Amino acid sequence: MQMNLKRTTVTLLVLLGLVASFPMRVMGAAGSPGQIPAQTEEHLQREVLHQLRLLPYFTVFDNLNFRVEGYTVELSGQVVNPVLKSDAEGVVKHIEGVQHVMNNIEVLPLSNLDERIRIAEFRAIYRYPGLDRYGFQAIPSIHIIVKNGNVTLVGVVANEMDRNLAGVRANGVPGVFSVTNSLAVER
Repeated sequence: MQMNLKRTTVTLLVLLGLVASFPMRVMGAAGSPGQIPAQTEEHLQREVLHQLRLLPYFTVFDNLNFRVEGYTVELSGQVVNPVLKSDAEGVVKHIEGVQHVMNNIEVLPLSNLDERIRIAEFRAIYRYPGLDRYGFQAIPSIHIIVKNGNVTLVGVVANEMDRNLAGVRANGVPGVFSVTNSLAVER
């Protein structure tokens, strides 16, 4: 019994020593409490991106963005499903090193018109020869954001021709008020 008590006491002291020294190591590595090493920030960016891509309700009709500043992650973008907003915040909060999450993700309003436009836009873009290859990716790279009849295309395409073609196809869908083509071209 006394042997177990000694082992427990030693284990507890070791753990307390580790906990007490942890903040000093973090502060000492960066030079001041407000800064973190560049590799730590890069690691956080990679991990946040990885976790957001794994979200089960993330579709081509959602746009998730983030920014890492120190130990704070700011989430932004637009989602159709409100659960995705809370899930995104939840997975990011549990990433080691993240101390604060600012969730500025907008939940798009429910609308039968918007839902009809989403489906029509998806068909117009992803069923078109040349653009259809983007639909075969695990996470399709052209995202279609529809809000109150207005369409925004976000994501990445291989070349300027695909960017323009996606914009033309999106503009050809009936019932759309406007199309903003924010697709980026790979470098």
